[in-house]
Amino acid sequence: MKILIIGSGGREHALAWKIAQSPLVAKVYGAPGNPGIASLDKGVCIPLAIDDFSGIKAFVEEKDIDLTVVGPEDPLTKGLVDYLEQGGDRAFGPSAGAAQLEGSKAFAKAFMERHHIPTAAWAEFDDAADAAAYVHEKGAPIVIKADGLAAGKGVTVAMDVDTALRAIDEAMVQHAFGSAGARVVVEEFMVGEEASILAFCDGKTVIPMASSQDHKAVFDGDKGPNTGGMGAYSPAPVVTPEIEERILKEVLQPVVRGMAEEGNPYKGILYAGLMITDQGPRVVEFNVRFGDPETQVVLPRMKTDLVPVLLACCEGRLEEENIEYHDAPCVTVVMASGGYPGAYAKGKAISGIAEAESEAGVCVFQAGTKLEEATLLTNGGRVLNVTATGGALPETIAKAYRAVDKVSFEGAHYRNDIGGKALKHMGL
Repeated sequence: MKILIIGSGGREHALAWKIAQSPLVAKVYGAPGNPGIASLDKGVCIPLAIDDFSGIKAFVEEKDIDLTVVGPEDPLTKGLVDYLEQGGDRAFGPSAGAAQLEGSKAFAKAFMERHHIPTAAWAEFDDAADAAAYVHEKGAPIVIKADGLAAGKGVTVAMDVDTALRAIDEAMVQHAFGSAGARVVVEEFMVGEEASILAFCDGKTVIPMASSQDHKAVFDGDKGPNTGGMGAYSPAPVVTPEIEERILKEVLQPVVRGMAEEGNPYKGILYAGLMITDQGPRVVEFNVRFGDPETQVVLPRMKTDLVPVLLACCEGRLEEENIEYHDAPCVTVVMASGGYPGAYAKGKAISGIAEAESEAGVCVFQAGTKLEEATLLTNGGRVLNVTATGGALPETIAKAYRAVDKVSFEGAHYRNDIGGKALKHMGL
């Protein structure tokens, strides 16, 4: 088989790495991909933008691609899967209608309300003054979210009213997130611990993947602004077997059932970002694709060949699949450019990846990189996902940070506490 992966980040490198391990696969193409994907034995990168739908379709037909896997949310919400399927080509991911679960936070909240899915109390506003008045009425802490896609940066957890008002002004008046911030959702602040569950869906059946926990804030101790994710680990001890069962019955199955009832059968990956509260799991947000960086810790733990599972989702026969995971945990540490998630420089030389990967169980997934004259350079905010697996969690965390110490580029920033919450659950 020949498989095309749309996207260029660490998630796509992890997907290509896992897919390339399948004996069913002869070639993995990345569009546009990154140097990490190109370095795989079966990997080839092609200069196609993720929004070049006609170019992607022409490539699929020219190369007789068997399956296109769409990584980022933007082409999903804009209908790339619909576009390819209408031409008879097989694609993994939800339709544009189903992808509204991520494309509009207001849509997602209203959907959860209709289908009695537990989430925070909320209100939506398209007028900044009205939103500010609501914040004054409710007080803080409170959460402000740009309604549309903002690359993981449109959420402010405001611990005081002034911070909330600044977030409203930034989104609705200064237009920091473009049209994505024209409307905001203001939510109740939920107390608990966050966790992520990704699940395979085929329109009627849902199979959760292994649990994980992302670290959104840029600094240690969950301080500073939100990012796309500064690291993750799997499994997440906060997701006990009882909680996992509740997530399946109270969140995942109602979503798939509700989307089918409303005429948007959900196929692909459903990502539930959850707050595990004293009352049980409540939804923070939905994503409609593999999480980033959660994918980088869940796929290395997956024993099962990923490709047949992807095909089963596309073909509506997911109930036939049995998916198994290694017991050993996995940890990934994001090495980011200095200044991220704000302004940052690009073009800094990266060294030490081969040395880091010389230790068994270490893999460095490339996210924001580019090659110039055989030199690997930084080319984004989140640059590398330094990933380790094997052994108990304390040893795995230590292994990941040993690998981080071997990699360098000017201005590199990373959190030093990835996995710390899990250690606390374990009494360590």
